[in-house]
Amino acid sequence: MSTEYLNGGRPGPLTREIPECMRDKFSTVQRLFELLSLCIFAAGCVIQAIYRSIVGYKKKDLSDKIALVTGGGGGLGSLIALRLARLGCVVVLWDINKQGLEDTVKLVKGVGGRCYGFYVDLASREDIYRVTKKVQEEVGRVSLLVNNAGVLSGHYFLETPDNLIQRTFDVNILAHCWTVKAMLPAMIEHNDGHIVTIASMAGHVGVSKLVDYCSSKSAACGFHDALSTELNQIGATGVHTSLVCPYFIRATGMFETVNSRLVPTLSSNEVADRVVHAIRTNEPVAIIPAYFRWFMPFKWLLPSAVTTEAIKRLVPDAVPTPLPAKNGKPAELDTKEQHQPKKDSRPMLLHTEGYDRQVNRL
Repeated sequence: MSTEYLNGGRPGPLTREIPECMRDKFSTVQRLFELLSLCIFAAGCVIQAIYRSIVGYKKKDLSDKIALVTGGGGGLGSLIALRLARLGCVVVLWDINKQGLEDTVKLVKGVGGRCYGFYVDLASREDIYRVTKKVQEEVGRVSLLVNNAGVLSGHYFLETPDNLIQRTFDVNILAHCWTVKAMLPAMIEHNDGHIVTIASMAGHVGVSKLVDYCSSKSAACGFHDALSTELNQIGATGVHTSLVCPYFIRATGMFETVNSRLVPTLSSNEVADRVVHAIRTNEPVAIIPAYFRWFMPFKWLLPSAVTTEAIKRLVPDAVPTPLPAKNGKPAELDTKEQHQPKKDSRPMLLHTEGYDRQVNRL
């Protein structure tokens, strides 16, 4: 075989024997076969999804799994941690709120769970890597990662200080990259793991006063999609991913006063139940409320002006009470100051009465 052929300088013998017109036809036939096989695969997936929606999904056992929940010192993270502990997980909580972290650890241990709390600045890549190594040494290999931590600025874009925009992306999406990069290798090695991305419906549509927040949550949705595809491509079938996109949630400290019309805001307990259900059934995408799934295609089918007007009517004001302003402009808060918890901060109140019954239904 000549050097010219090996280097791709001239066509191979098989290619030379096929006339130019036939090569195009061969490519067309190949494309048709690819399309047909994809349609058959899609039909099978649809039938399976319909079947599962009728008979339900088998729930996996989480006993003795090490679950790490970021933002676990309060809000939705506390509720998820409590439920995972009730299901037998060893719970590891990460948060920058030291007091809230301590209180949540006590709460989880108070209901018989095993729980560890670690102070972590999720805006710092070095801190994430450092504490990940500490968790692996002191607790063990994390097999369930719930990227729940999130922050909100709540200003019109041009009034939002640069440091708040940076913080939003550091916590809401870049922290996902660093936590997954730190813990995924062990999951792939054991072919066992689950990565949960808590995003938002705001990651699919744009809302006024939430430009940085919507952007970061949209990035989180893209992160989940690409990561899922990559894991499938490399054959890591035992590592599952779940994307959770809830509407505005009450009692988490972020959207307490949101002005939402037509659609009521969500109960934090309801969302926590839904997150745990998605984990136990390996659900790829959980939209909350579920009926929002049927409206999402209209974003692409209708003119953009329709979507914009619909969002304006649905959410006239996402943040009616912004941060205090000075001289008509939002205060330039120091980054370090924003990461320090208040002395009297506490995690949200968790109602545990009758909780055993609720967990058994998950």
